[in-house]
Amino acid sequence: MAAPANLILFQSDNHNRDVLGCYGHPIVKTPNLDRIASNGARFANAYCTSSLCCPSRASLATGMYPYQTGYWDNCIVYDGSRPSWATRIRDQGHTAVSVGKLHFRSTEDDNGFSQEIAPMHIIDGVGGLMMLLRWSDDEPVQSNQWRMYSTESKVGTSDYQDYDREISRLAIDWLTTEAARQDKPWVLYVSYTSAHPPFSVPQRFWDMYPEEEMPLPLAFRAGERPEHPAYQHLRKTKGIGQMGTAEEAMLRRVAAGYFGLVSHLDEQIGTVMDAAESLGLSANTRIAYTSDHGESYGNHGLFGKCQLLETAAAVPLLISGPGIEPGQVIDEIASHVDLFPTIVESVGATMAEADSAVAGASLWPALRGAPEQRLGYGEYHAAHSASGSFFLRRDTDKLIYHADMPRELYDLSADPHETRNLLEDPSNRVAHNLADDLERELRNICDPDATNLRAKADQRQRAEEMGGNEAIAKMGALTRTPPPGAAINLESTK
Repeated sequence: MAAPANLILFQSDNHNRDVLGCYGHPIVKTPNLDRIASNGARFANAYCTSSLCCPSRASLATGMYPYQTGYWDNCIVYDGSRPSWATRIRDQGHTAVSVGKLHFRSTEDDNGFSQEIAPMHIIDGVGGLMMLLRWSDDEPVQSNQWRMYSTESKVGTSDYQDYDREISRLAIDWLTTEAARQDKPWVLYVSYTSAHPPFSVPQRFWDMYPEEEMPLPLAFRAGERPEHPAYQHLRKTKGIGQMGTAEEAMLRRVAAGYFGLVSHLDEQIGTVMDAAESLGLSANTRIAYTSDHGESYGNHGLFGKCQLLETAAAVPLLISGPGIEPGQVIDEIASHVDLFPTIVESVGATMAEADSAVAGASLWPALRGAPEQRLGYGEYHAAHSASGSFFLRRDTDKLIYHADMPRELYDLSADPHETRNLLEDPSNRVAHNLADDLERELRNICDPDATNLRAKADQRQRAEEMGGNEAIAKMGALTRTPPPGAAINLESTK
């Protein structure tokens, strides 16, 4: 068992695992996140369970995959009906406080926290309904997504950054006024909206990343990018425009804005870490960091998330503090579902009989120097997908299985950026046999085809409850959930 200690768990939104200094990025400046890694452990192969906010956050809360819970998208979301890690430790006398974005159904639900401070949940307990239409392939083109990247990556700011600063202030206030009053180890879950677009950042962050020096994304041009039907559908429904030589300046602006927003996020995390240190909490407080999913920012000719390539499914995972040897790099495959048992053990609580369905395993053996060989798994059933997709990673081999579409296979040791789908060559029998073997392992976890049908059936039922496809299509698309107190903006899908 880990020696009980407090935990500050930072979570961000949309943070590509490669876009941190401690993960080897040559340009991006993340000194505070790098400090967590140097003082503790960096997981080199961590994944979310589904590359969209709500299903990912539901898995982190429950320790279960979407196929187990039915929390598929940003409309059918965590509602407190299953115990969360916060429920488990709260019920054993520990304080679990959240500050900032949760993206569950409602504060009215019992999400397990002792207190939710300035929470962001889905709008009116309903969320962005447009993605439900995928059940019948009626999801319209939503070009507002493309506009947000192509025109709003610039000098400026957003209400998300205002919210981030308020989250930091409130987290520091709790540490200052409440931490010392606790008689058992506590968890403070500090959850930011950055680095979610728009990539509009103040001049001082923009100046850190001169546009003309920014790298172009990988494999973004036609003829280089993957043309799998799933990615063609994603580009179509997101309204992604042409990407070639004429768009290079725009793509460099996107990178500059994204990197600047990551540095803003890092700065906010640093203010809370510095406050904890100044309050004398470091000796008995662990610090952890992860993101709900990644961000493609032009790689593979894609933007955002909503797919299972590494750009969207891979996440940073860092943890430091008492009992964790500094400077570790852990290659064991890890998942957000592992955080439920890891957090419970970290504060000195225990799992309950009701937690038997938790899919994850504590990361403490790996943190103590005893990593295991584990599989990586995730799935996606939400916006901009015509059918469900699933990935299974074993060692460095990664299968992406698409219901009703061709499979993909990547060798991450030789091709870490997934630019060569080995199954495109029908004569490569070694690759096809390996894909068959990985698919058998995938089917030992769940039936992907049945899960695809179940997700669509649930989405159809929810759409009918909200008036049907036609009524939803007239509502307008939700580009992003507004922070607390901000106006709701539903845009035309044209």
